[in-house]
Amino acid sequence: MRRIVVVGASAAGLAAAETLRREGYDGTLTLVGDEPPAPYDRPPLSKQVLAGEWEPERLALRTSDDLARLDLDLRLGVAATGLHLASGTVQLAGGSTVPYDGLILATGVRPRRLPGQGGHVLRTLDDAVRLRDRLTPGRRLAVVGAGFLGAEAAAVAWRLGCDVTLLEPAPVPLAHAVGTEVGEMLARAHLERGVDLRCGVTVTEVTESGVRLSDGEPVDADEVLIAVGSLPNTDWLDGSGLTVGDGVVCDEYCEAARNVYAAGDVARWHNPLFGRSMRIEHRTNAAEQGMAVARNLLNPAARKPFAPVPYFWSDQYDMKIQAYGCLRGHDEVAIVEGDLTERRFVAAYRTGDRVTGALAVGMPPRALRQWRQAIASGMNWLEAVGAREAVN
Repeated sequence: MRRIVVVGASAAGLAAAETLRREGYDGTLTLVGDEPPAPYDRPPLSKQVLAGEWEPERLALRTSDDLARLDLDLRLGVAATGLHLASGTVQLAGGSTVPYDGLILATGVRPRRLPGQGGHVLRTLDDAVRLRDRLTPGRRLAVVGAGFLGAEAAAVAWRLGCDVTLLEPAPVPLAHAVGTEVGEMLARAHLERGVDLRCGVTVTEVTESGVRLSDGEPVDADEVLIAVGSLPNTDWLDGSGLTVGDGVVCDEYCEAARNVYAAGDVARWHNPLFGRSMRIEHRTNAAEQGMAVARNLLNPAARKPFAPVPYFWSDQYDMKIQAYGCLRGHDEVAIVEGDLTERRFVAAYRTGDRVTGALAVGMPPRALRQWRQAIASGMNWLEAVGAREAVN
């Protein structure tokens, strides 16, 4: 294998490229990215960058010297437009092609949009800087979607002195993921600060003066942030022969076709730890999966299933939220440490008869560490929660 191409120059793609070199690969290594900047970190976009606390230069994942040491055929600001499995080539914008013996797909996601004109999204550095420059004191911001991204941006805008309206179609923000009680606690954090949180409303379009709801009611705003989820960047794979369904569909090794692997937000793979297919849009998973697929591509005889305990975090107002595992689709939530009303607690999540997730707010990392181990070992719910109740 003398030519490996990595499509996607963000966290997953860079982690894959670095791992290939670290594991001894000395062939041609092409890294393709559709954005002109060198690989940078995305989680700070909705936090430190939007708040004006960090300048863009601080987001760089590696220095120019670090990238030079990887001896990359670096193609930045060039989008991949097609894949031909039979000939082993990736087509690029402008008409050129790149041949490969091994291929790693790490093309990430793009934000969903709403009908109408205007509206900000928050995915790239340019997106964050553009919105940051508009969030001056007294400006009216409407955030469509009270998921983690929308909630983080709303919290930053409030801190900057903006008049914030947060619009959410569900009765309780994030209840589908974190449970009703935890979702209500997060909602109260917005309401207590004067954010106009409206649940159970659907935005149908962005207008020149704000947004319009499904019942025709206008919501006035100077700026609109659309945070209603994302779509995997797989359109360029149409006709390639790869199976695509809410991501690039892979097996437990993250392989989509012979010597073709996927990593990061775009990968939908079978996670044997949970016995289900999943696609995860978390920064930690992107890096871990990038490293895993690089090793599996280089050493097919020693491949290992990718079976992580996913981790994510969110910063909202004075709350540090951390979670392990798979929270969506849970059957039960239990507060196993601390107090929900004080916003200092650990919640455990049950799916079937086992612990599948844990979330902490305002707690030290060690409070969550044992729950990660319980999830990784597939611990029985009654054994895990019962033992914890006995300790308390």
